[in-house]
Amino acid sequence: MNDFISLQPLAAPLDGDGLRRLAIHACLSLHRVRWRRCYLALDGERMLCWYQAPDAESVRLVLRQLRASDAPLWPVRVAGGLGDEGLDDTGARVLVELALDDAEAPAVPLAVLTRVLAGSGARISRSFLIRDPGRLLCLVAGGEPDELSRSLDAAGVRPRTLWGCIEHDPEPGAPFAAQMARGSAPSSPPSRQRRLALTAALPDLDAIIIGAGLSGICALERFRRMGLAARVYESGSEVGGVWYWNRYPGARVDSEIHTYAFAFSDALVRDWAWQELFAPQPEIARYLSHVVERFDLRRHIRFDTRVLAAAYDDRRALWRVETDKGDVATARFLIGAAGTLSMPLLPEIPGMDDFRGASFHTARWPQGVTLAGKRVGVIGTGASGVQVIQTIAPEVAQLSVFQRTPTYCIPQRNRPLSASDRAAIRRDWPRILATCRTSFGGFLHTFDPRSGLAVSPAEREAKFEALWQQAGFAFWFSNFADLMMNFEVNEHACDFLRRKIRGRVHDPETARRLLPDHPFGTKRVPLENGYYETYDRANVTLVDLRETPIERISPAGIRTSRGEHALDIIVYATGFDAGGGAFSRIDIRGLNGLSLAEKWRAGPQTFLGLLVGGFPNLLIVNGPHNAAALCNAGRCIEQNVDWIARCISRMRRRGERCVTATAEAEQAWTQHVHDVAEASVLATMKDSWYFGAPGRPRIATIYAAGAGEYRKHCEAVASAGYAGLAFG
Repeated sequence: MNDFISLQPLAAPLDGDGLRRLAIHACLSLHRVRWRRCYLALDGERMLCWYQAPDAESVRLVLRQLRASDAPLWPVRVAGGLGDEGLDDTGARVLVELALDDAEAPAVPLAVLTRVLAGSGARISRSFLIRDPGRLLCLVAGGEPDELSRSLDAAGVRPRTLWGCIEHDPEPGAPFAAQMARGSAPSSPPSRQRRLALTAALPDLDAIIIGAGLSGICALERFRRMGLAARVYESGSEVGGVWYWNRYPGARVDSEIHTYAFAFSDALVRDWAWQELFAPQPEIARYLSHVVERFDLRRHIRFDTRVLAAAYDDRRALWRVETDKGDVATARFLIGAAGTLSMPLLPEIPGMDDFRGASFHTARWPQGVTLAGKRVGVIGTGASGVQVIQTIAPEVAQLSVFQRTPTYCIPQRNRPLSASDRAAIRRDWPRILATCRTSFGGFLHTFDPRSGLAVSPAEREAKFEALWQQAGFAFWFSNFADLMMNFEVNEHACDFLRRKIRGRVHDPETARRLLPDHPFGTKRVPLENGYYETYDRANVTLVDLRETPIERISPAGIRTSRGEHALDIIVYATGFDAGGGAFSRIDIRGLNGLSLAEKWRAGPQTFLGLLVGGFPNLLIVNGPHNAAALCNAGRCIEQNVDWIARCISRMRRRGERCVTATAEAEQAWTQHVHDVAEASVLATMKDSWYFGAPGRPRIATIYAAGAGEYRKHCEAVASAGYAGLAFG
């Protein structure tokens, strides 16, 4: 590795937190660069950065990533034998830049500077030799800029520049590294007296699970296999969760179905015959019902039952749960399995109750509704809206689409699965599963390890076109590795997609309204099957709410600033109360009566997205801050259930009654989640469920570094003796 320094201007002062986010955004590992030190000027106008890299081109890619392409870059030698000094000494510094007559002999100016510093107690902490042009940059510790300037002037030394700065280590360390370094102290076996106390405080159940979707089914199956007494409370009338409630026309999965389905049973993989690459809602609902029957889980599920409240009893170390049916049950563990996108979110539009026709959210689609020959309005063009719009357009008399924010849709390229397809999936199952476990999103798609800046425009265009022709999320998750971190690479992808949209919609004005202006991937990307061609139909009208906003819902339809649209049915495809929405509907109280809703008022706080400080034995399968929300849900859910199960098994072996996250670990993980999101292109588009629901603080609720990176953190915590957790 070679040493380089770069002097970069700053548009605004940068603090340590901002520098840490900048380092994440730099994609250092992608470009094989180490960012060893940063010296932030006290005036906030510049910073000197020290990099180590195999070559200058690698550093230039980092500078381009940081939008500092014009910053000067010099190869340097860490001079004066100071390169071996430890890197843990940071703090106030004075940077002194000296011109050299002979770049091969920096010893003379170093000696002069050392002599000047001798009487003041200051010292040279590090120096960099630039051969061309001949310069010597010295970092002085223990001195003040003005005092040092006067001393040098008295000695006849005229620095080229001299300015005060703060030395930082910008490379992002592992979250909660301190806890992992310490590990967790092994618990002593419970005494006989404690065992008697445990026996006296036995709960009704080992675990109560909220929700019978993928998370709840997976957790129930695993707990039953462990010999735990577990019960699921489900507000719906059947299993499925999102696949029970979302029964709108066109609803289908956006993951290749064999990678989405459960992997905990080889028999399931072998025996269930999926019919399509991207299965529709009815087929997934049948599959989940089959899983419940096959593993005899139905008798442990209470349907049509909503959990109203859950309170932790610290003395007995158990949860007391109340339902709307009047049931009261106690359990050692409370498992949150309601999901991040389970609470429909309706907009606040005047007159919604005045409409004389039928109106409903996509996630509460009524049975038996007839659309044929009707005038239908759809509000929202996210994933659900796209699927509804492209599906119902051929059968309705008139379809009015009320678009709030256009989004990038990519072809799903669904197809039937043949017998040979299914045989190939079973044959290659170990390889498929291994790929999903390590990929960014838990999909079959893996990022190209190259930077999008490291290839020619022609090669980049060819890459985009090849990905466009592939099925599923290939364009998103098989793209260049810095697609979601580099604005320049992302904009190239956006330009490609906008050109595709223009080429598929005949009317130029309609095409213009369908063009997004935000970075690609900052909203969940809908997969489409003929969506854009839908707008060429004579019975479809696109209403751009940025130009003509909705004023109210009238008895006869929707009134915008340009006039009224007469409708028979209004469909709200307006998304969900993301992040902690499902938990906000339940009165969950932890230690000392602490309300979870109150704790999360300013945004979720978690450790790994799995535990919450102050709420012992509350374990969340699919919620804020873990990878499942930006992931192939089946894969990430099973990973989380496995981690939870291993943690509970450890507690049972050691006779421990409770587990919670430490305040230090929770704070570190929550900050890490925010840092990663703020350093990516996601931060430019906070009007997305990735940053919570409208009316809540717009801060990251997803882990934007991906499922593969998330899994590494989870395994590191477990390997360090569940560091960051407190057991009792």
